[in-house]
Amino acid sequence: MKKNSPILLTGLVLLLINSATVAQTVLQSADNFVVFSSTGAVHNTGNSHLTGDVGAINGAVSVGINIDGTMHVDDGAATTAAADLLAAYNYLSTLTPNFLPASPILGNSTTLPAGVYRINVAAGFINGDLTLDAQGDPNARFIFQIMGTLNTSANSRVMLINGAVACNVFWITEGAIDIGANTIMKGNVIADNAAILVGADVNLEGRALSTTGAISFTGLTATMPLGCLVPVLTGPAQPVLGSVICYSLFSSNGNVTNSGVDPTTVSGDIGTNLGVTAGYNPSNVNGTIHLVPDASTGTAKDDLLNLDNNYFSTLIPDIQLLYPAAFGNGLVLTPHTYYLNGATSLLGTVTLNAQNNPDAVFVIKIDGPFSTTASARVLLINGAQAKNVFWKVSGAATISTLSEFKGTLISNAAVAFAAGALLEGRALTTNGALTTNSLTATLTAGCATLPVSWLYFKAKTNHSNVVLEWATSNEVNNNFFTIERSEDGVKFDVLTTVNATTKPTGENKYSFTTNQPSNLNYYRLSQTDLNGEKDYFRVISVKMDLNSGFKVVQFVDETNIAVYITGVKTSVATMELLNMNGQKLSTQKIDLTAENNTFNIAKPTQKGVYLLYIESEGKKLYAGKVII
Repeated sequence: MKKNSPILLTGLVLLLINSATVAQTVLQSADNFVVFSSTGAVHNTGNSHLTGDVGAINGAVSVGINIDGTMHVDDGAATTAAADLLAAYNYLSTLTPNFLPASPILGNSTTLPAGVYRINVAAGFINGDLTLDAQGDPNARFIFQIMGTLNTSANSRVMLINGAVACNVFWITEGAIDIGANTIMKGNVIADNAAILVGADVNLEGRALSTTGAISFTGLTATMPLGCLVPVLTGPAQPVLGSVICYSLFSSNGNVTNSGVDPTTVSGDIGTNLGVTAGYNPSNVNGTIHLVPDASTGTAKDDLLNLDNNYFSTLIPDIQLLYPAAFGNGLVLTPHTYYLNGATSLLGTVTLNAQNNPDAVFVIKIDGPFSTTASARVLLINGAQAKNVFWKVSGAATISTLSEFKGTLISNAAVAFAAGALLEGRALTTNGALTTNSLTATLTAGCATLPVSWLYFKAKTNHSNVVLEWATSNEVNNNFFTIERSEDGVKFDVLTTVNATTKPTGENKYSFTTNQPSNLNYYRLSQTDLNGEKDYFRVISVKMDLNSGFKVVQFVDETNIAVYITGVKTSVATMELLNMNGQKLSTQKIDLTAENNTFNIAKPTQKGVYLLYIESEGKKLYAGKVII
């Protein structure tokens, strides 16, 4: 390859800087897809693993596997992605090339710098190892314009070094793409008016996209690349477990019993609030065994019910896994809220990938019973932690022999652990027996001796206000309390802080009065000690009818209909005047406040009976007659 002159190198650097800004967003909404065809079928054979959305507009999508993403078939997202993909192809294909390789064969243990490469023959090839070197530039772009087909030989590898990232690599072709078996491919593979065929056991860090052509694959592992404005996944908000955080095994309503030849070892408390706890050897339990219901189990029951009603019931899933009976099978999940609509069985392994975010939260909601096969495993990689994993199961849960289960399991029915199972987390049920057999259970972080003993947190309404009351005992090194408010039970905002009392022992009572802006609000209470450590107590909900005192008075004068409104919460409303035939004579937006409100409507010229309607937030507040 010839050396470039200083002038040519300067131009190349400017081109790469300019293209860096554009290329980060060149795919636009198509960034969300790992496999997509504007016009053509998408078909999988075998056990593939896909991270990202999958879709098509004019073509069937039949993958038969769970994907860590959403299926979009001929919907709005697919339509937008098709337009953005075509625009991206048009842009990338018209970039002026910096390099015109003499041979259409790339690879064979060669290394290429960043730039735009064009292969002006009917077929391009990748053979053996091809290394893309960013030379320390994190924004380096590699764009390969292939004027015909692209083929990779089996076992080929595209490797990235010195800061190169897959999201900055683009392979665009004007012909079909055939990726050979066992190829390790990096970058966004885009075919124009042609099909993409992916051989067995290919590993793709990037995307497979076609403007017009079928995409078929077998045993494919494909993940959307990180970087290039792809957001860091955090998952949903961390749920507040309250006092039940100290329980490794707990049932609100049912016996908790152990059997088995080998000993069951548990770190954390064990108990039930209705039933008996039996079969656990205190010498093998690093925690309290609550043999009969007591104050602790009563508080745990309340906190578990609160968690179920005010967090999991209101949490909206990001992704629905479409094949619950085939859950697992090597599936890899990223931080999201997942939903499975039916009986779910964990087959083999499921891997939770935190993508190097140790605070990332995973929630798997299962609408039905849940079970695992023998020796099934939940694997955590790239910073994922069991304390941030939550399984919400509406039916019974059965963890089979020698299974390794990680996370907090919350069921609404019976829970059973077969012989030799491992649990890193908690097993909690709101209603059902909990049985173990030679279980090894390790409690995840969160349970600690705190400066405050909580007694209660409750609320009462006073007109449009809410009075929040709580009490503690034995406060040591306590600094202040924080009250947070939410309208959805998921995203909370700080409402106020309240300084702690100086009385270290005995019962300490606190209260705070606030105006409630919505009919349903959630309030969360936490305590912060002098060292900055924070402990959340619980979440409560307050429901009230802020329009309960709503009144409307009409007065007709010479020119107007005066409407007086009182006893209403602050909101934007619509006020309409209709004749008896249903014809609208007047429509206006009005701003309602907690104070007295006065609005005028032009008086109709004809005498008669008219209808007045007032509506706010999709709810009809008033319907009455006006006589002129």
